[in-house]
Amino acid sequence: MYKEFETNRLFLRPTLEQDAELIYQLMNTSKFIKYVGDRNINSIEDAEKYIRTKMLPQLRSDGYSSYSLITKTGGEKIGTCGLYNRAGIDGVDIGFGLLPQYEKLGYAYESSHRLMKAAFEEFEIEEVKAITSKANISSQRLLEKLGLKIEGTTKLPDGNEELLLYKIEK
Repeated sequence: MYKEFETNRLFLRPTLEQDAELIYQLMNTSKFIKYVGDRNINSIEDAEKYIRTKMLPQLRSDGYSSYSLITKTGGEKIGTCGLYNRAGIDGVDIGFGLLPQYEKLGYAYESSHRLMKAAFEEFEIEEVKAITSKANISSQRLLEKLGLKIEGTTKLPDGNEELLLYKIEK
């Protein structure tokens, strides 16, 4: 069984095929497409396939991947936060995304902070990295609030945008 986590307001559990509607909604928000990219998730079935082929293999091999964020009060699925082995990033990368109506309420910080604690204490990861678009100021602020420091820039193998690269060590 895979680890699940919680914060004061959220349950964080591995993203599974039953979360396909959340993934479909999230990956089609204008912010996700602008700052992360269009993953061509055009249906719930596409989202199920994405979870099956992109998220679950890493969960099985590493014990961590994407986590669905679920509110404790109402059980709403509000976004994702995860620790990723992303092509083009040397090491583990933290990433997060929220549905627009749940942004600016502290959920991204709360879930990211908890997963970084898990990365260092439970998964025994020595450093966590993060990437973000130069235009995504709110993401940059959040990474800095989490204690990550800018390392420089990088480009992902399938992209041409120069991204900011952040890092924090255990």
